Amino acid sequence: MPAKPKWEQLADHLRNQIESGELAPGAKLPSTSQLTKEHGVSAIVVRQAIFKLRTEGLIEGVQGVGVFVVEH
Repeated sequence: MPAKPKWEQLADHLRNQIESGELAPGAKLPSTSQLTKEHGVSAIVVRQAIFKLRTEGLIEGVQGVGVFVVEH
């Protein structure tokens, strides 16, 4: 079985943090530049992971402010 793409691995990591409560509802996610440094990936990888989580309804972006965990 081939390894998951990096964006999918990052999405899984962030999803696990959200589901475990490490990133609580209303919490702001680290910036794209922080995530690129922490995970050793490109900004495109981070954007793809964020897009995936947004389509799952786990996070939402606020223009000019950041990306936040959605309150359910």
